[in-house]
Amino acid sequence: MNTINVTALCPGQGAQAMGMGSAWFEASEAAKAVFARADETLAGTLGSPLSELCFEGPADRLNRTDISQPAIYTCSVACWHGLHGDAAMPATAAGLSLGEYTALHLTGCFSFEDGLRLVAQRGALMQEAAEASEGGMVAVMGATEEEAEAFCQELTGDGGVLVPANLNAPGQIVLSGDATCCERAVTACEEKGWRGTPLTVAGAFHSPHMQPAADRMAEVLLATPMQTPSGVVWSNVTAGTYEGMSVDEIRETLVAQITSPVRWAGQLANMVAAGYDQWIELAPGKVLKGLMRRIDRSAKVQNHDQPDSTVSA
Repeated sequence: MNTINVTALCPGQGAQAMGMGSAWFEASEAAKAVFARADETLAGTLGSPLSELCFEGPADRLNRTDISQPAIYTCSVACWHGLHGDAAMPATAAGLSLGEYTALHLTGCFSFEDGLRLVAQRGALMQEAAEASEGGMVAVMGATEEEAEAFCQELTGDGGVLVPANLNAPGQIVLSGDATCCERAVTACEEKGWRGTPLTVAGAFHSPHMQPAADRMAEVLLATPMQTPSGVVWSNVTAGTYEGMSVDEIRETLVAQITSPVRWAGQLANMVAAGYDQWIELAPGKVLKGLMRRIDRSAKVQNHDQPDSTVSA
């Protein structure tokens, strides 16, 4: 397989939007074929074809964790195929939470269909865990990682769960945990001179509330055929690469990712320091390009939410 000397950044949950991937579907036969494979693989499991949910919604269904995860994965893979066909892989890839599955697929760790089934089950298990607990998430602007960790300990001194869940960029951190702790965090942020914003999410992702999903996902991953990636893939859990890991260790890391903080800021800073300089962001959305500007302004990311005129049908 041909290797393209780029670093592919793969979006995670929250990047979804009605109409996502439709322009790629229209512009590229290779992208259209990816959506067709997704519809066939998940036929009868989502209530509607996945492509229809991506293109037409409705928004309340597309925003559900069990729908948005396979939708984003499919859209990102379709974007890659629209850019480079199905006989190429990126030299390096990284993904935000869910996007790490996209990165692993694009570098040959598992097939598209197996990856799609994985993220569909991951989304369903996380949705189930969210509905079984009273959890939430709060975006905090202005705190360092160390300050956020101390802040969570202060607010849970009398019990409860509140942890840093997404270390997205310097001064941009998402906390996750009990709904009551999240409510207290919003008010307490003002006292610290930070800005705390409650997020509209199904539950407390990347927190101990997701342990039931992690436990069951371990079984799903164990049953999925995998091999070590042919390209370099970076991990949210360690902020380092998967290089040198066995398949079993890859599975263990993906299980840990469900309850561990996403160390995106550290991960991207390490990648910049390693010398990567050809960055592309796959569809949908432009979230990762925006985060990179906060992490390192010298790193230029080419966004591909929409196809350009060079894409051939």
